[in-house]
Amino acid sequence: MTLHSNELEAENEEHWIAVSDLMSGLMMLFLLIAVMYLVIVERKNDEIEQVVVLYEDLREELYQDLLAEFATDLPRWGAELDEDLRLRFTNTDLLFEEGESQLRPDFARILADFFPRYMAILSSDDYREDILEVRIEGHTSSSWSQASDSDDAYLRNMALSQERTRSALGYIMDLDAVAHEKDWLRQRLTANGLSSSQLILDAGGSEDADLSRRVEFVVVTDAETRLSTILQELR
Repeated sequence: MTLHSNELEAENEEHWIAVSDLMSGLMMLFLLIAVMYLVIVERKNDEIEQVVVLYEDLREELYQDLLAEFATDLPRWGAELDEDLRLRFTNTDLLFEEGESQLRPDFARILADFFPRYMAILSSDDYREDILEVRIEGHTSSSWSQASDSDDAYLRNMALSQERTRSALGYIMDLDAVAHEKDWLRQRLTANGLSSSQLILDAGGSEDADLSRRVEFVVVTDAETRLSTILQELR
């Protein structure tokens, strides 16, 4: 009995030693995986930081170049340039007739002056490879006099904002001054009608209907795509 008991104890000890070795091996494996993951995350964080720095530098340089080009024109155009590279036309007396999508003559003249100079900067050697998209965005107020309810007004304004951006897109694509960049434009220039989804509010938090009716030119760099790719790789 004693011999049999000793044999069982020895077998149990060997069993637990084997299990212990296995657990130690698994712990070392998990530790190695964790360390490798942390190294990858740190490298990706470094990549993200580099992209952010490059993007901020690019945005600042492009903003300064656009501001230098258009600073004296913006007031008479009823336009403004934000540091996020959003150039906004808000003078409704110049843009479109109420409820209509055809460009007013004054706005057509502004675009004929503005857009070739705008494109000369964006498509220059300094920026052309970093520009992913140039958006023409059409925005409206939330009102529509003959709408049955707010949903109807939103849908009618959506159709109107889309028609207006297409009018602007068609007009500037036909300008002789940008004909040499047609291929580059076709790859990047888009028209986006946004209805009243991005209203401009006054200081009291209420809708500013006049400022909400606007056309914006928005520059999107490839930094967003590069950041998205890096984040996808971390998942």
